Amino acid sequence: MGIVMDLMTNERIDYVNDKLSLIQRVDGLTFGTDALLLAGYINGRYANGVEIGGGSGIISMLLLTREKVGAVRCIEVQKEYAELIGRNAELNSLSDRLTPVCSDVRKYKPGEEYDIVFTNPPYMKSTSGAHNEKTAKTVARHEIFGDIRDFCHSGARLLKFGGTFAVVYRPDRLIDLVAAMRDVGIEPKRMTFVHADTDSEPSMVLIEGKKGGKSGLMLTKPLIIYKDKNHKEYGEDMEYIMENGSFPAGYKR
Repeated sequence: MGIVMDLMTNERIDYVNDKLSLIQRVDGLTFGTDALLLAGYINGRYANGVEIGGGSGIISMLLLTREKVGAVRCIEVQKEYAELIGRNAELNSLSDRLTPVCSDVRKYKPGEEYDIVFTNPPYMKSTSGAHNEKTAKTVARHEIFGDIRDFCHSGARLLKFGGTFAVVYRPDRLIDLVAAMRDVGIEPKRMTFVHADTDSEPSMVLIEGKKGGKSGLMLTKPLIIYKDKNHKEYGEDMEYIMENGSFPAGYKR
């Protein structure tokens, strides 16, 4: 792309695919399978969207380069990561379509409504688990700046009627997520459990909801990431996602 970025001592550049490069902080949370799958789970074309908890901005950038969303506001509460999103947008020539916003989403007042809101939220309660000594990781993993109800409430506030809410979460918190979505008027419409292999319990759950939607849930077949127990070879559906940036047809409404 011809753009050269100066890196800080705790940063590196990773090449995600043939279109995207990503500056990541080596002492922070890095790009993972949950972000990749959430970007692939989102279908269709949306004019504008909001990501809650942007991190490095990778989910937003995947959606933009795949033309799933026209423009995104990426809300990130940590200043250093909001700045990182801006640098990643510049690195990938997406600054005209990706706007970082440093804000606590509970206080953010956009003045407009959006077609889609998506998030990979913290899944550990603020009182649970050992807090990482790195503040950035603690904020990313624990509900320091809002719990799942706050994220769903903010999503409903940002969405237009009929808009889409997409989230990746942990199965042990599924009831909290579904209850929060329904309480704020977002109806779960599609759900997929993700397993590492055929013998493993689900490690993730992907959910798509509609603001003001009627009841009626499509529970898809589970996604099995690896076909072997040594996790060396992707399953057929995961191979499709890696190659196409979207889930196969059987996972779509």
